[in-house]
Formats: sequence, C-alpha cells, structure tokens
Amino acid sequence: MNSVGDAFGYPFRDPAWAGKIAVQALILIIPIVGWIAAAGWLMLTYENLRAGRQELAPAGFHLERGIGLFGVIVIYSIVLSIPAWILEGIGAAASNQNTLLGSQFTGLGSLLSFFVELFIAFLTPSLIVRTARHGFSGGLDVQRVWTLATSQVNNSVIGGVVVIAANIIGALGLIACCIGVFFTLIYATAIQAGVAAWFDRVSAAPPAPVPPPAT
Repeated sequence: MNSVGDAFGYPFRDPAWAGKIAVQALILIIPIVGWIAAAGWLMLTYENLRAGRQELAPAGFHLERGIGLFGVIVIYSIVLSIPAWILEGIGAAASNQNTLLGSQFTGLGSLLSFFVELFIAFLTPSLIVRTARHGFSGGLDVQRVWTLATSQVNNSVIGGVVVIAANIIGALGLIACCIGVFFTLIYATAIQAGVAAWFDRVSAAPPAPVPPPAT
C-alpha cells in the first residue's frame, strides 16, 4: 500500500474481486454474524496487504478472526456514545415540559454524536492495527491505542478522513433499492483494510532525518 489513496483502487486489482465482494455481501445480510464475518474478512485482507499481496481475502464466515475487532469497535462506540445518549434522553424528557429546552439538549446530543463518529474514525486505523497485533485486549488497551493514534497525528487524521469517505460510500448503496448497501459496505470494509495497512506501514517507518541547520 504505497499511499492512502491506493485503498480505493486496490480491491479491483484482484481478478476475483467481484465474486469475493458479492459473497461477503450476502453473508453480511445475516444479523450480527454477518458483521462479525465482515470484520474477520477485513482483518484477513489487512494481513494480505501487510504481506505485500494486494488481494482481497476469500469470502467466508471468518467469525473467529473477526470477533475481536467487532467487539472492540462495539465497545468503543457504546462507551463514547453514552454522554450523547444522556443528553438526548434529557432532551426527550425535557421536551414534555419545555420544548425549547428539550430541543437544545437534543441538538447538543446530536452534535456530540457527530463528534463521536469523527473521533472513532480517527481511532479506527489504530484500533485495527492494535487488534491485529495483540488481539481483543490490544484493541482495548486505551493508552497504547491513543499513543499509536497520536504518535503521528497527521496520518491518523488522513486515515480517519478516508474511513469517513468509506462510510459514505458504504451508505450510498441505500440508493440501489437498499439491498445494494450490503455490497457497498463490503467495499467500504476493503477500503478500511487498505487504510489500516497504509497506516501500519507509515507508522512503522522511521522518521525522516532532520537536515542540519544551514551555516
């Protein structure tokens, strides 16, 4: 993965990309199990990219490989969203007494939820890399995840922007009679695997030497 932009195009270099994405998308239709399988497919694809093979993982029920990452993402999403849910709950309760006050709390909760989504996107490359290297406990090691994410803030921001773009692409499938969203979500999953592989490579690279001051 030479650049983060390659995350969008590398899936189509796999001669079997259409079949892999189609089958994995059909598996994604299964509630919960499909999401865990997609997380496992992401991890296996990420490992292919780390090994220098720009090919998608075979489609399948990769539950054992995906349960760790799935659990990590769910836990972070729930914990970080609790303050927003509290504000929205207060807003809903307050709206019965004071519509203006209720709408203010609800709006604040919605705004906070938006920032939570941005923050999770910022952390996503680090969460994937840490979980791939150290398993479920590695992904939940908040201190080391934060250290990895902030050691090269620019790369985390760039990776987060691409993750957000992938999420938008994933949602575009709703236009295709809803069922298309499963195919675009799997493509978005492949993009995230590419982002993680790029982030892993640039984070592991030694910093560029600082030129000596001019005399």
